Amino acid sequence: MFPDMHAGDRYAPSAVPEGAQRTPPRPGPAHRRSGHTAHEDSQRHPAARRAWAATAWTAAAAALFVLFLRVSLTKTVSSDAANNALQAWDMLHGHLLLHGWIIGDATYYTFDLPMIAFVESFLGLHTIAVHVAVALIYLTLTSLAVVIAVTASSGTARAVRAAVTVAVLSAPLLIISDRWITLGFPDHTGTVVFLLVSCLLIDRAPAWRLTAPLLCVILCAGQIGDVTVRYVTVPAIVVVCAYRALARRKLVTCDGVNLIAAAASVPLALVVRAVLLHAGAYLMVSPKTRIAPIAEWGHNWALAWHNIRLLFGAQAAPAQPAGSAIIFGYACMLVAAAGIVGTLLRWRTAGRAEQVLLGAIVVNIGVYAFSTLPGNNSPHDIVAVLPAGAILGARTLVPTRIEGRLRALAASAVAMAAALLPVSVVATQPPAVPQWAALTLWLQSQGLRYGLGGYWDGSSVTLLSGNQVKVRSVELKDGQVTLSPWETNTLWFDPAHEYASFVIVGVDKNDLSQKAEAFFGKPIRTHHIDSWKVLIYNKNLLTQLKPPALPPTS
Repeated sequence: MFPDMHAGDRYAPSAVPEGAQRTPPRPGPAHRRSGHTAHEDSQRHPAARRAWAATAWTAAAAALFVLFLRVSLTKTVSSDAANNALQAWDMLHGHLLLHGWIIGDATYYTFDLPMIAFVESFLGLHTIAVHVAVALIYLTLTSLAVVIAVTASSGTARAVRAAVTVAVLSAPLLIISDRWITLGFPDHTGTVVFLLVSCLLIDRAPAWRLTAPLLCVILCAGQIGDVTVRYVTVPAIVVVCAYRALARRKLVTCDGVNLIAAAASVPLALVVRAVLLHAGAYLMVSPKTRIAPIAEWGHNWALAWHNIRLLFGAQAAPAQPAGSAIIFGYACMLVAAAGIVGTLLRWRTAGRAEQVLLGAIVVNIGVYAFSTLPGNNSPHDIVAVLPAGAILGARTLVPTRIEGRLRALAASAVAMAAALLPVSVVATQPPAVPQWAALTLWLQSQGLRYGLGGYWDGSSVTLLSGNQVKVRSVELKDGQVTLSPWETNTLWFDPAHEYASFVIVGVDKNDLSQKAEAFFGKPIRTHHIDSWKVLIYNKNLLTQLKPPALPPTS
């Protein structure tokens, strides 16, 4: 009954008369205080302990989801996210190949779009589905980062490591101009999931017989959705596996096999993409994979530093008041920097996940700085640095076990406050009001159901109306109006099946300009709604559109 006590100590001879039956005393309060601890009780009831731990982690994940969703609601859903929602809607209704679509240079076909489709199956086609989906995507990324960060730790150290990771991942949420990086719309942020899953697989089960084939499939799927996986995740895994195999002076090891699997994912992805194209799948704009001229490399490194600060919430837009959020962002940058330095110092003894994450940071920043990608506002192209830095920082700064109750309580309190307090304050901000709300309501009230507009007005109105008002994106080029060859479906513009009777012109914008009236002719009516002008016709405008000048597609 009490395995921590020796049988000879339970019943002293002086306390039990000779010949009397020796029965164990009833465990009263004094007896329970005589040496039993919560740790010992948890050892006796491992199932209960696991249940409590699972409940606590689940509750924490649910709380994070609510916070992420609430923060996401402070940003409006633009046409970029609306187009992803429309693509997911098509997939949900059986158009799995997205035939007719011309998508941008990253399709998010294998993770973000299925996630949005899953949410839409419950909530329908609406902006709230996008908000829920991006919150779930970031929660998935955060959960995977936490799982890697707490590896080999125990007790309070697990909670502290998790809190440090969450704190760093929450940093860009504190500045409204940086929020779009993580919770604005599907972007390269979701792609990091393929990096983290690969790290977990080769770190936790490097020699499992299914690890290599699974790794190859995961990396192949990632490359189908985003070529970033090919240029960041695959090289990081290949280099680390090669190093570990050479360090053991034995190529036929689990690392050698995983190296081959990672390398094989590249030609496999090319073959899968070719098969999809042959079957009539979507087209996509060719990614920018060119190397920048040497003369631009110095400037690119300056832009890289600028965008790293944006990524960690350590810099805001010029007119954006940030205050203490900037300080918090720089603190999170220091955590990541400590993680990078610490991993370098213990490189020989570091785990596979730590080595791959450090490699991903180096490769991501290097590929970015030497390419034509850098711009004044392109932190999404190096977004893998944020979760990788958070994980390395947590594993470097927090030991595997925190000794002493006071130290454990203090570390937990500080880490939990840093993780939850800032993002909780941000979550109290009012939800954003879509700028297209008045325009959408007016179009619905007038019975206008199919029309044309600029890129930033088209799919935004379509999604906001729940697909009741369909506005298709067009652009004016060389005096001609043509469908936009970016994030659009060519099947929308078939005059034999659709009838477009109006054009939305942004009065204060250059999306379509006043020359649209000169091209389509004089409308029968013109209405001004906020900063838009709606030109209404009694003819099918689709018959006047010109074929698009397609950019290089693949």
